[in-house]
Amino acid sequence: MVIKSTWYSHRPSFGIAFDIDGVILGGRTPIGGSPRALRRLYADSGTLKVPFLFLTNGGGIPESRRAFELSELLGIKISPSQVVQGHSPFKGLLKRFENELIVATGKGEPAVVMSEYGFKKVLSLDEYASYFKNIDPVSHNKTWRTKLAFDRHENSSELVPSFNVISDRVKAAFVVSDPVDWGRDIQVLCDILRSGGLPGEENGRQPHLYFAADDLEYQAAFPAKRLGMGAFRIALESIFNRIHHSPLEYTSFGKPNPFVFKNAEFILRQLFLTDLIPDTDDTVSHAFETLYMVGDNPSVDIKGARQVGHPWFSILTRTGVFGGKENHALFPADAVVDDVEQAVEFILEREGLSLS
Repeated sequence: MVIKSTWYSHRPSFGIAFDIDGVILGGRTPIGGSPRALRRLYADSGTLKVPFLFLTNGGGIPESRRAFELSELLGIKISPSQVVQGHSPFKGLLKRFENELIVATGKGEPAVVMSEYGFKKVLSLDEYASYFKNIDPVSHNKTWRTKLAFDRHENSSELVPSFNVISDRVKAAFVVSDPVDWGRDIQVLCDILRSGGLPGEENGRQPHLYFAADDLEYQAAFPAKRLGMGAFRIALESIFNRIHHSPLEYTSFGKPNPFVFKNAEFILRQLFLTDLIPDTDDTVSHAFETLYMVGDNPSVDIKGARQVGHPWFSILTRTGVFGGKENHALFPADAVVDDVEQAVEFILEREGLSLS
């Protein structure tokens, strides 16, 4: 028998991390009763009752904008501090590359993301490639090319950066989100990486390369799984290793990287301190007894939580990548549920709390 306590006679001893695609949303449509499930974690006043965040390998827009979109789609107030995207850890590289020339690629607005993190000399791969005539030999066949490629020279006073793009060496390349033009991106990245940061030159020391995530597949609105950033990384690595004398060097973030889960624990602790007990002076000692990872991808969400171990407890939903009747064989979760609404109910029952 579970004895339910009133809310709140003691400090919360748990927090929750939710994946987004395949758990909370299918494309831009809420799934699995997600709005109703998440509302249970708020008080009538709109303040948090339970510290939770969204831990996704997706991205391409700033966390502030993603929080606004989620708030609109789910009908609840989400703060930017509750959104941890695949590229969020790139903020930790600011000290190293703040004033160096870097390129960023992926859907959305990768250069805007990096600029908001504080990087001073960042260009999207779209814009960077436009400075090198004929770098993409089939660009004239792409009727869907970005408007930037056509208009850069007409609006040069607004778009030309204060540094010399064609003579400065790129010090790092960041794959911020899923690339849109794989062929062009692989070509230009190979040019940058094997030349030492200046396309067209002979072989040089490879600039740093960072991926926001390494998902091979993910669940979107289409019924079958879609190829993710990990698939793009495999394609780039395979080609680069065939045309260059040294193997590709890179760093991947995102789940299941243990760093991501440890970072999420730190952020959840900050949410607890600022939203649930804002008057406390206890800024470091609060420790969660349990942190729940609710995800749909066994090889990403569940594997990551299992690798980190305590205090993480993994819950696998059947609304995304995973759809089996039994637990996943290779990366079994601590619990398997049909959807996120069942996941929240399971958590609250397990914690002995009634938040209805």
